[in-house]
Amino acid sequence: MGKVIKLALMGTAVALFAWGCSKEKPETDPQPQTAPEAPADSTLNLDTLVTDTLSADSLARLEAERLEAERARLEELINRIMLEDVYFDYDRSELTENAKRLLAQVAEILVNENRFIVTVEGHTDARGTEDYNISLGARRSTVVREFLIAYGVDANRLVSVSYGKERPKVQGTDETAYSKNRRAHFRVSIDQ
Repeated sequence: MGKVIKLALMGTAVALFAWGCSKEKPETDPQPQTAPEAPADSTLNLDTLVTDTLSADSLARLEAERLEAERARLEELINRIMLEDVYFDYDRSELTENAKRLLAQVAEILVNENRFIVTVEGHTDARGTEDYNISLGARRSTVVREFLIAYGVDANRLVSVSYGKERPKVQGTDETAYSKNRRAHFRVSIDQ
């Protein structure tokens, strides 16, 4: 009897299955097929990713160009300062009018570029004793330093040293050579 019930149930299941498959489906208006909507943020994320990648490359290139331009600008300013010497009269440490004009230009650069550290070197001609010339060179570098400080340059960015007659700019024992060696010279570095 168990087999008969099982067969009957199985037959009923097959009949129901066949009946369900044979029915016609009602007609409906076909829906236009559209691509499934991606979440708005996934499109945005892809666009953002592409933009960010391009932007990062562009920004890196722009930053490199900006740094190179800044380096060239600073180098030009440093050269302007270092190429100019302040000259002194024989056995003197007072600033001439020409020296004051030059120092005003140097001071303006230094006030605007507060990363520059400047060593003011005092020099003399070959006449006189070593001790005397070291002292005279020190007075020359000090007067230049004090002028720059009075103009607004931070004193902590200025160092004065004296080389006396030890580092002549020009070799020779005539007044032309001597006049070029009586000077204050600038060495500039950049404080990182």
